[in-house]
Amino acid sequence: MVIAQLPPAPSGPRRSPVVRRLLAGAVAAGAVLGGVLVLLPADRAKPPPPAPGPMARTVRAVGAGVPVGLPDLAALIGEREARVRTRPGDGRSWALLGAAYVEQGRRTAAPAFYPKAETALRTALGTGAAGKGTAVEGLAALANARGDFRAARKWGEEAVARAPKRWTAYPQLLEAYEGLGDHKAVRRTLDRLQELRSGPAVMARAAQVYRDRGWREDAAAALADAAAGARTPAERAAYLSRAGDLAWERGEPEEALLRYGAALRTDPDEYTALAGQGRALTSLHRASEALQAYRTVLERRPSPRYALELGELYESLGLGGAARVQYDLLRERAREEAAGGVDVELVLGLFEADHGDARSAVRRLRGEWERHPGVAVADALGWALHRAGQDEEALKFATRAMDAEHGGGVRSALYAYHRGEIERSLKRYGPARRHLQEALRVNPYFSPLLVPAAEEALKALGEPAAVGPPEESEGAEDTESSEDAAEPGPEPSAARPTDRGGVSPAPVRSGSR
Repeated sequence: MVIAQLPPAPSGPRRSPVVRRLLAGAVAAGAVLGGVLVLLPADRAKPPPPAPGPMARTVRAVGAGVPVGLPDLAALIGEREARVRTRPGDGRSWALLGAAYVEQGRRTAAPAFYPKAETALRTALGTGAAGKGTAVEGLAALANARGDFRAARKWGEEAVARAPKRWTAYPQLLEAYEGLGDHKAVRRTLDRLQELRSGPAVMARAAQVYRDRGWREDAAAALADAAAGARTPAERAAYLSRAGDLAWERGEPEEALLRYGAALRTDPDEYTALAGQGRALTSLHRASEALQAYRTVLERRPSPRYALELGELYESLGLGGAARVQYDLLRERAREEAAGGVDVELVLGLFEADHGDARSAVRRLRGEWERHPGVAVADALGWALHRAGQDEEALKFATRAMDAEHGGGVRSALYAYHRGEIERSLKRYGPARRHLQEALRVNPYFSPLLVPAAEEALKALGEPAAVGPPEESEGAEDTESSEDAAEPGPEPSAARPTDRGGVSPAPVRSGSR
C-alpha cells in the first residue's frame, strides 16, 4: 500500500526529531487503517441491530393488532401483569396488557377476558400520555370483539384523530364501519390505510372488504399474498383459515379442507380452521369426521355459532336429541358472552327464527337493526319476519341484504335462499326460482338443513312457463323474471321448511362465484 508523503513542514519553529517521527507514524497508521476499512464489507464495518426476541415480536404484533400465538399471548400477559403490579403508573404496560386480553378473549371465545381488558385499557387512559394511543385503539378492538360497532366507531375515530398517520387504528375502524353498514366509509378508510401501510396485515384486511364487495378473485389473491408474507406461524395460520372460508363459500369444500389443514399444521391453536374443517367435511358427506371436528373445537373454543352449526348437523342426521343438547349449550354460552359485554342478538335471533320463537327473533333483530344496520342483520331480520308470517316487510330486508348499493355486493348462498323462500311465500314464483337456483349455484353445500329444502322448493316450483319475452315494465324490480313472476305455481307451503329450518353454518357468511 502506498502511504501519502508528509507535506512540507510549514515555516516557523522547527519541531524536534521525536515529534516529527510521531507525526509520521500517526499519518501512516491512519492510512493503513483507512485502507483496511475500505476493504471490509459494509456489514462488517457497521453491524446490523440484533433481531428482536420473541417477547419483543409479541409486543409489536399485539400493539399492531396482528394475530399472535396463544403461548406467546399467555407469556406476554404474565409478564405485563407482573410489571403493572410493581409499576402501577406504567400506562404503556396497562395498554398493552389490555390489548393482549382482547386478543386472548377473541382467540379463545372466553368473554371473561373482556371486562379485564376494559379495566386495563381505561387504567392506561388515566395514567397520562404514555400508552394512550394504544389504549384507545385497544378500546376500539374490544368494542369490535364484543360486537358493539357504535362504540368501536367512536374509539376508532378518536384514535385516527389523535394520530392520523398511525396505521394501526384503521383496521379497527374498518370493522366498525362494516358492522354499521357504512360502506362508503369502508371504501374511504381502506384507501387511507393502503396509502399509509402495505404488508400482510393490510392485505388480509383488504381481502375482507373485497369479499364483501363480491370481488372473490381479488380477495383470494390478497389472502394468498398475506399468508406468503406473514411473519409468524399464528399470523400465517389466520390468513390460511380465511382462505379456507372463501373456498368453502364458493362451493369448493376440497380446496377449503386443504387450506384449513395447512392452517392447523402451521398453528394447532387456529380454532377457526378446526370449525372450518367441520363445515367442509359436512359438505363432503364425511359426517363422523365432521362431528369429531366440531366436538373438538367446542371443547377448545366454545362459541355459540359453532354450537349452532353442530346442532344443525345433528338435526340433518336425524339426531334430534343430540341437536337439542347443542342448542342448550348455545343458550348457555350466549348468556356467558352477554355477561362479558358481548352482543349476542344476531346469533340468538337466527337461532330463534329457525329453532325457537320467531316472534322473539323479530324483537331481538329489530333492536339489533337499530344499533347495527349491517348486511348480516338485514338478512337475519328479513328471515325472522318471514318465519313470523310478515312476508311483505321481510322482502324489504331480504332485498336490502343483496343490494349492492347498501353493501350487499357479496353473493351469498344463504341470503339468496332466504330471499327465494320469502318470494315463494308471496307467490312471486319467477324471482323465487331464480334466487333459489342462485343459492345452489353459489354454494351447493351452504347448509345441511337448507340445501335439501332449497332443492325440494325448486322441484315444487317446476320449470318456468314457456311464454314470449317480457314486456318492459317501468320500475320493475326483477325485469329478467317479470314474465314468470305472475305465472301459475304451487302454493308455497308445499316445501316451506317451517319445522326444520336452519342457518348457514359459516361464520363468514357468503361467497361469490
